[in-house]
Amino acid sequence: MLDALRAAAEHDEALAAWLKGLDDPGAPVADVVLPEADDLPDVLLDLAVPHEDINALLGLRARILGDPDAGRLLARCVGALLRDLGEPGSEVRLPVLPASLGELGSCFHVFVFLAALPDVRDYHRRHGIPADVSRRTLADLGRHMAVHRRRHGTRGVPVPGWHALHFRGELYQLGRLQFQRAVLGERMAADVAASGIGARAGDPCLSVHIPDFLGPMSDAACERSVEWAREFFPRHFPGERHDVVVCHSWLLDPQLKRYLPGAANIVRFQERFRLAETYAGQEPDDRLPVGFVFGDRELEVATLPRRTRVERAVGDHLRGGGHWYEGHGWFPLERPQARPFP
Repeated sequence: MLDALRAAAEHDEALAAWLKGLDDPGAPVADVVLPEADDLPDVLLDLAVPHEDINALLGLRARILGDPDAGRLLARCVGALLRDLGEPGSEVRLPVLPASLGELGSCFHVFVFLAALPDVRDYHRRHGIPADVSRRTLADLGRHMAVHRRRHGTRGVPVPGWHALHFRGELYQLGRLQFQRAVLGERMAADVAASGIGARAGDPCLSVHIPDFLGPMSDAACERSVEWAREFFPRHFPGERHDVVVCHSWLLDPQLKRYLPGAANIVRFQERFRLAETYAGQEPDDRLPVGFVFGDRELEVATLPRRTRVERAVGDHLRGGGHWYEGHGWFPLERPQARPFP
């Protein structure tokens, strides 16, 4: 496996840098223990991994345990993932591995997360995270394996680095929305500070994410999630003060209001946020909404379906020569009187 990675790294600077970082003498190396073969199906089902992928993952488990190079790589990846566990803002690189590795590459990070699972569950217990929140948060792995199959027709994890947030105790599923314990960047901090709220780069914040395959993002469901977050984070992370919620998403592109009615869920979601002016002049990213709405970033614009209002909005705007931009917004997370939440 390592030989194939090194060969691919000769033509991929990012992959080469990642491998070099793992080989650094100071890089952490974890004592890796994977679930036993008889136990693995139940563990995978708890993570919402699709049933059709389980037998193949059992076979890959045997391949990894039988390959000393793969085992060493796994130990270093798990060590990197668990270093500074729970510390917001620690970037952990888990790149997409070369297609030449086949399913061993596309599914390798499933085993990284499996090996880290006992540590993150212990972290959740120490912070009093309810069992159902822990389960639904970590089940995002299986959801993204479904995203990978929709996009590529094969099994795998589309963006392994995204799940580092879940398996490091940084991100939590609270109803319809996900909230990440994050820190303010310089531009967002400047925008928040300009409103009169005391904020500096590096201050704690909550970054909200909108997962797919969870039904409509209704205004009521989003409000319940925000209220839950107001109670959840002070209770379980009392040493952190989260004064603002931020969002970086194409769903905040104000151009969507040209195509959607005022009562649309996306428009109501946008209206929660104050758009940050410090991001003016950024480059467009037309493929971002195409990937999220249609499941494949590489689809030809001319052939995009027009079945729903959102599909028509995204496709018609592009066919008319327009572009889409990632929106950046925030709102203050007031601290109302505590109320019970599950």
